[in-house]
Amino acid sequence: SLRAGKANIGDSYVILKDGEAWLFGANFTPMAVASTHVVCDPTRTRKLLLNQRELDSLYGRINREGYTVVALSLYWKNAWCKVKIGVAKGKKQHDKRSDLKEREWQLDKARIMKNAGR
Repeated sequence: SLRAGKANIGDSYVILKDGEAWLFGANFTPMAVASTHVVCDPTRTRKLLLNQRELDSLYGRINREGYTVVALSLYWKNAWCKVKIGVAKGKKQHDKRSDLKEREWQLDKARIMKNAGR
């Protein structure tokens, strides 16, 4: 349930298809007591309500190479839950390598600290 704070948009992104915006990869866990006979899929795609000017702006931005639309945050405005979206560019290969080096260094550091205590 959104009101209970059981929503995860960590790996979600927005697809523009047939003049509409759809949210993929978001997980909205349903309430346990909501219904016993209807099973709701928590990861189903959800339609985003955008006006035509916003859709045109997004179409223009993602037509550039390597850009995608991602969900940044969820917030409440009156009784409506809104999704803040942004246009992002994927990482370059050298960025991925530096992240991999950093992750390996953190693992090595943890291993050294663990063995130093013995």
